Amino acid sequence: MIPAGPALGPAGITARHRTAWRRAGTVAAVLLLLFLVCLEGVVLHDQPEWPHAVVWGCGLAVALCVLPLARPSLVARGYAAVALSGGVTLAMIVGQHPQQVWGVGEALALLVLLGGVVRGVGAGTAVVLGPLLATTAIAVPMRDDDPGRFTLLVAALTAAVSAYSLALRMADAARVQQVAQVRADERTELARELHDLVAHHITGIVVQAKAAGFTGVGPEAAARVFAQIDQQGSEALAAMRRLVVVLREAPAGTAPVAGLAELEVLAEGFRRTGPPVTLDVDPALADTLPPEVAAAIHRITREALTNIRKHAADATLVAVTVRRIPGAVEVSVTDNGTTPAPLRPRAAGGGFGLVGMGERATALGGTLEAGPRPDGEAGWSTVATFPVSAAGRRPSRDV
Repeated sequence: MIPAGPALGPAGITARHRTAWRRAGTVAAVLLLLFLVCLEGVVLHDQPEWPHAVVWGCGLAVALCVLPLARPSLVARGYAAVALSGGVTLAMIVGQHPQQVWGVGEALALLVLLGGVVRGVGAGTAVVLGPLLATTAIAVPMRDDDPGRFTLLVAALTAAVSAYSLALRMADAARVQQVAQVRADERTELARELHDLVAHHITGIVVQAKAAGFTGVGPEAAARVFAQIDQQGSEALAAMRRLVVVLREAPAGTAPVAGLAELEVLAEGFRRTGPPVTLDVDPALADTLPPEVAAAIHRITREALTNIRKHAADATLVAVTVRRIPGAVEVSVTDNGTTPAPLRPRAAGGGFGLVGMGERATALGGTLEAGPRPDGEAGWSTVATFPVSAAGRRPSRDV
């Protein structure tokens, strides 16, 4: 399910999986760092006992600072690592120190923290903490009696980590900006459609009110007219509320709003260049579905079919279903393509189709789910739901 916030995914499912994999990878890295520190401690056990124990304990503590904990934060762990490692380095340089100190595990741990800080924390904090971590990492080999062997290597690694992390930070910033633009564009388009729908409803109200004023009608006909005006007024108010929520400063267009009636045209156009499409639309929805929801269903179906064309060229069957479920209407687009899931469209990488679909669904109070088919069969499934009351049919135009 795609929430109203910025986290979109194929949809929150793979986002959670990516987070879990990142955490597992970080824990594995910490275990490797601890192994390197322990290996150094065992191999260099013949060094002076007290300084060697201090260096060994410092390496273990700095490696543990890499653990992906919510508390303490990455910034706090970064400052702790700087204080601990820098303090030990200074003490070893000034006082007695082992003849040989590799410091591979500790230096790598500092570089891992450096990468996380440069990429993931606020700019002000990164400008301060990043150079401190880099300097501390480069200083680790200086505890050795012959630091020249390792200092140049650590300095080169520090420069590489800094540059790579900075590039990732810039890419993340560009991605956030692109996602925000996609959302803004989608909401502007939705605002335009809602503008047209509100104008349509209000025009109908005005026409019926004028007709009632110029035509002699009996009590029954008048009651019917007023009921229609009341119904259209309620629909206009509902659309207006959505318009106020999603409106952006952009001129409203006059292009017609596509709905359920255009789904067959959309499917037919897809069949001409793609796999067969089965279209199953509940006929009762044509008279009861709010126009803005029908337009959203058309838009999401179109985007889902576009994704299938791009990412599932081997699909031999596509199914589009629009049906009413308790308290809502659901549109699902599934295919049987065998393209591996990691190559399918993702909101956190690649195209922005799911971002736009998720934004449109959220703006209308709905949800969007996209990912491998839940039945375990090969293929991909995109399912959107929109809350819809079980109110009566839209009024007719008869006065």
